[in-house]
Amino acid sequence: MSAAEPWVEGEAILYRLHDVGYAIDLDRACDVLAANVPERQRPVRGEAQAIMIPNPPVTVALGTDAPATAGAAAGEAELSARLFDFGVVSLRARLVTPRRMRWSEFRAFAAAASFERTAACFQTSLRGLADRLKPAIERPDLASVTEDYIVFRITRLESENGERLKPDVLDDERIAGLLVGESRPVTPTARRELLSQRFSYFEDDLAVLTWYAALVVEPVRDDTDVQYVLEFANAQLLELRYYDSVLDVELPRIHQESTAARRGFHFLGRRYNRLLGALQGRVADATEAVERAENAFKVTDDVFLARIYGAALEIFRERVWRAGIDRKVDILGKTYEMLNAEAQARRTEILELVVILLIALEIVLALRSH
Repeated sequence: MSAAEPWVEGEAILYRLHDVGYAIDLDRACDVLAANVPERQRPVRGEAQAIMIPNPPVTVALGTDAPATAGAAAGEAELSARLFDFGVVSLRARLVTPRRMRWSEFRAFAAAASFERTAACFQTSLRGLADRLKPAIERPDLASVTEDYIVFRITRLESENGERLKPDVLDDERIAGLLVGESRPVTPTARRELLSQRFSYFEDDLAVLTWYAALVVEPVRDDTDVQYVLEFANAQLLELRYYDSVLDVELPRIHQESTAARRGFHFLGRRYNRLLGALQGRVADATEAVERAENAFKVTDDVFLARIYGAALEIFRERVWRAGIDRKVDILGKTYEMLNAEAQARRTEILELVVILLIALEIVLALRSH
């Protein structure tokens, strides 16, 4: 090992996010989880005034658990959860380095901090939490779509003799080895592309974002604002992915139902009523839920945290997911318009036929009276 290899203290925070229902009443959730001392946290930096969070999520501690031992990351996991009003629960497992480590040892620690290791902890926590939250969840339904993310956080970065080091000692090769997780070295070009989203505000902090994981160097232990922003972006991503999957199922189903509804005679087009009502509900649900998720976190200025949030959304391809949802909602809307127009035309035809029959009846009665 190189004498210049930095020494670190830190942690790995594993996030597994679930959609548990249409919405969560956070005030009710606080009452239900009162024994866990829930908190309504916001970013604490002064610049956080530029971030608008109308309904701050609820954070609860869930105790500790001993996940399956995995090399350097053996030890208990500190479990917690964050609840978002748009129906997402973010489970977190925090694994702290047992001691001061060389960078190569920290890489081994990070590699051992896997979701396979914490799967049982997350599953047990989710079952217990979902049962307790039922009174606070509107239309509870645990979705199969999940989102995983890892934040590797370094709180101390120093030389062998204890001298504090700046984050620039962590070159691309070291950071890529931590975040990419490849056993073979990646090319310089690939490293530059993978690690292009880098942010620093102070001389001693650093945030590097990728699709699956992030590195956060932050010597102030209580400053978790970058993690807060990344968790929020992941929760919004999960909501987009969930409704995209819902619409993927709904579109062929609507086609089948509309085809079936066209068969045979139906008086005044009433056979379409149930389908039209269902279409309205599906479009309204998807539109409202996605809008609620996106409006849950808004930035009003180009501050450091806002740039991290915007970069995270860009990496997660939020605009692509949103465009896909908008396109599918548009298809549902056009289907509604088509079926509604067809039903209106059927009613018009029936009414015209009734008028013709009444006129004919009136003529017959007039002739018979003479």
